[in-house]
Amino acid sequence: MLETIKQTADYIRNRIGEIPNTAIILGTGLGELVHEIDDKNEIPYTEIPNFPVSTVEGHSGKLIIGTLGGKKVLAMQGRFHYYEGYNMKEVTFPVRVFQVLGIEYLFVSNAAGGMNPSFDIGDIMLIEDHINLFPEHPLHGKNFNELGTRFPDMSEAYNKELRLRAMEIAREKNIKLQHGVYVGVQGPTFETPAEYNFFRIIGGDAVGMSTVPEVIVANHAKMKVLAFSIITDLGVIGKIVEVSHEDVQEAAKIAQPKMAEIMRTLIQTI
Repeated sequence: MLETIKQTADYIRNRIGEIPNTAIILGTGLGELVHEIDDKNEIPYTEIPNFPVSTVEGHSGKLIIGTLGGKKVLAMQGRFHYYEGYNMKEVTFPVRVFQVLGIEYLFVSNAAGGMNPSFDIGDIMLIEDHINLFPEHPLHGKNFNELGTRFPDMSEAYNKELRLRAMEIAREKNIKLQHGVYVGVQGPTFETPAEYNFFRIIGGDAVGMSTVPEVIVANHAKMKVLAFSIITDLGVIGKIVEVSHEDVQEAAKIAQPKMAEIMRTLIQTI
């Protein structure tokens, strides 16, 4: 496993040269953020040794190097999901490669269903914590001490300092920013009304099919993580309607410029 990760990291290093300290993972419908990145160099996932390939509509499948907010960043336009048939080691493989490349900050985004009654479609939720309901843990199996400790602490999975900066930027730019707990589930079905209610009862504000595995591995790797959910549908009793993947993509596309503004401004300060 270690040799595979290092092989992929070496390939990327040779392709792009200087490695930035910040990486971004873009979720469903949020790939448009790459248009905000200047001086782009794009590498299709199909060209990267050992990299999985995204099979989901709305996930382009490119690794992009360029500048955002005047700072060099590495961005994944499209991620990998457990429901696609990948195991958790494959889902989180890019984060391991980022670790070997020396990435210090990981920004993550996703589209999510909102259970908090105060949420509206198009809201941006700053993730403060998560509940992991995936059936497989990304750290299951042999632990490699070179990558991290056997029992990593998760008391601050989402970096408090980065969250405070994001909140300050949102206030300065008059961007409405919600806060809450993200529930990670395997998918690919959207939730039933009873499931939405259950996730709300156990402490969730939004639910989605990604992010949690990547964040766990990033914390194992001692990266500082910041994550956002764009609320693309509602799981609030009385507001639940039939939802499609296309609806999710469209809602994400409309809201993502605000999220991009927060990310761009924050990256300038790192």
